[in-house]
Amino acid sequence: MAQDRKPIELAEGWSFMQNGINKLIKILEGEPEDQFNAEQYMNLYTTIYNMCTQKPPHDYSEQLYGKYREAFNQYITDKVMPSLREHHDEVLLEQLWSRWQNHKLMVRWLSRFFNYLDRYYVLRHTLHPLKDVGLLCFRDLVYEEIKKKTKDGVLRLVEKEREGELIGRTLLKNILGIFIEVGMGNMECYERDFESFLLTDTGAFYQRKAAEWIEQDSCPDYMCKAEQCLKEEEERIEKYLHTSTRPKLLKEVEKQVLSNYETVLLQKEHSGCAALLRDDKTDDLARMFRLFQRIPKGLEPVAEIFREHVEHEGTKLVKEVTEAVESKKEKDAGKGPSKDSGSSFEQQFVRSVIELHDKYLQYVTSCFSNTSLFHKALKEAFESFCNKNVAGTSSAELMASFCDNLLKKGGSEKLTDEALEETLEKVVKLLAYISDKDLFAEFYRKKLARRLLHDKSSSDDHERSILSRLKQQCGAQFTSKMEGMVMDLTLAREKQQQFDEWLKGEGSDRKLKIDLNVTVLTTGFWPTYKAMDLALPQDMVDGVEMFKRFYEQENKHRRLAWFFSLGMCHLKANFDTRAMELILGTQQATCLLLFNDADELTFSDIVQRLNLAEDDTGRVLHSLACAKHKILLKEPANKTIGKTDKFMFNNKFTNVSKRLKIPLPPVDEKKKVIEDVDKDRRYAIDAAIVRTMKSRKVMGHQALVMEVVQQLSRMFKPDFKQIKKRIEDLIERDFLERDKENPQMFKYLA
Repeated sequence: MAQDRKPIELAEGWSFMQNGINKLIKILEGEPEDQFNAEQYMNLYTTIYNMCTQKPPHDYSEQLYGKYREAFNQYITDKVMPSLREHHDEVLLEQLWSRWQNHKLMVRWLSRFFNYLDRYYVLRHTLHPLKDVGLLCFRDLVYEEIKKKTKDGVLRLVEKEREGELIGRTLLKNILGIFIEVGMGNMECYERDFESFLLTDTGAFYQRKAAEWIEQDSCPDYMCKAEQCLKEEEERIEKYLHTSTRPKLLKEVEKQVLSNYETVLLQKEHSGCAALLRDDKTDDLARMFRLFQRIPKGLEPVAEIFREHVEHEGTKLVKEVTEAVESKKEKDAGKGPSKDSGSSFEQQFVRSVIELHDKYLQYVTSCFSNTSLFHKALKEAFESFCNKNVAGTSSAELMASFCDNLLKKGGSEKLTDEALEETLEKVVKLLAYISDKDLFAEFYRKKLARRLLHDKSSSDDHERSILSRLKQQCGAQFTSKMEGMVMDLTLAREKQQQFDEWLKGEGSDRKLKIDLNVTVLTTGFWPTYKAMDLALPQDMVDGVEMFKRFYEQENKHRRLAWFFSLGMCHLKANFDTRAMELILGTQQATCLLLFNDADELTFSDIVQRLNLAEDDTGRVLHSLACAKHKILLKEPANKTIGKTDKFMFNNKFTNVSKRLKIPLPPVDEKKKVIEDVDKDRRYAIDAAIVRTMKSRKVMGHQALVMEVVQQLSRMFKPDFKQIKKRIEDLIERDFLERDKENPQMFKYLA
């Protein structure tokens, strides 16, 4: 039977362990000493094991746990602290890192020797594990004493680096790792003992730097330095600071370098934001955006300066064009009326606005990263000056005229199909800034009608293309009539072919002495035109009757209304020198044909025979007797038409062209268009009020007005007074009534 093992006494066992610990310390201190072999390691481990597994009172687990801590304390007191106390700055940091490495090595070896304590005694009594005990010893005895000197040393190195000196970044990373590790799982030591001081020093450093830069540098130079210092701080964080420091450190730098000087920087006289915009410094503007987007609401002042600059540029354009038009009018004052007075300047205005929009939209895209804040600023700027009158003409009309010039044959804009499509797209984009879209629509419809009816449109594809874009931008209701007009022309061509075939059919009663082309239009789609009962020559009357006969065979329930003012005639005129072909309006042709039967006619005779109003007859005669091509002679031979004037056919008229177009004097349709739009607006406001009240039944005045404005703002900006007037009108017509107790409340009457 085996004999019981003799218990190891505490003094005996610890003496053996102390020899092992001393051997380990000599190795760590670099003194001549052999490394532990396996037998030595096992003997040390077994000694601890035996001393912990002996029966009471020889179980020395508690005493050994205390001795373990004392071993560290003794080593730190005797060896570590004396070597650290005698050093400063970078040498201290290097020594500290070396001592920390040794300490961790000692913890690793001793925790292995005392491993049995960890496995049973520590767990059973809920004590700190052996590794943590070693760490706590270092924290309490080393870290607490030298943390200030260490922090100061690190901060001095950081400042040296900020001033451009090279430093050992690896050493800093290692030292800051100690601040983190002694926190034992949390960042309290790092944040309290280092980070808070770093942030204070950083603020002070960049406060000094920013004060110097703002005095001596231009805005672009300042921003380059600010961007560089932020980049360097990012690099610093990546190389040796903890990632949790990043937002705090950058925020402090941004505050000192950007926030504190934002207003001064943006408003620098010769290099601020406005100057950068003026001088097209796109790289600097992009840098400004990158920097100021880092600070709260930092971009708002930049966007406001951008808005003011764009608005100023646009307003300058308006002013320049207005002055140019007025100047031209003054020069032309003595030359009589001019058909296109100022129109070239106004066309150029729209082109300039497109170029301005392209330029600053590119700024928003490339310099300001397509940010909604800058899109909003651009929109507000363009809305401001695009809704101003240019030389007495609204932008809505100018844009309609610009489109007309692009789309009609012989327009001044000579563009390829691709360039034309691109320009049309840009015009439609500009339309978004126009508040009176209904006014644009009416002007555009008038000009579209003229292009279609007079065969002036350069391409049906382009006409459909812009209508498609307008539909996308403003909705189907916006373009429904215009699409109907284009469709009408297609149907009218088919109808004309059917009529031509019908005329060639059997029967001798279908022959006409003239070639007749009729364009059948749908009344609801087209602008309203002045109806006149023109007394046509017999050949034309026969043609009209023949077409009516053909049309009514298939369309018994439709009534044709004839608008001769829109018609064109080709006449053969026999002058003394030679015969010529004249291209005229139906009224002009009818007037000239009167002279086949009379050598001389008075103004009154012509009025009576044409059955036209005097002002319409005056326009016709002016085009034939007073304009460039004098087909008729008049007495007296002046440039105005009088009621007592006499007219004769000019047999001696001559011209190099065999074919001559004689236009009617232009009629200013602007007033009628504006009247038509005002009338349509009244209907739209009425409809919006009734629609809103029908769904709500009862509503306050202010809420109703705001709802109506919101509903209609897509097409035009209704005037509050106008809405109030329409409400009163609807009350009179018994659609609404006021509340008897509260006059600001309205009720819907079904």
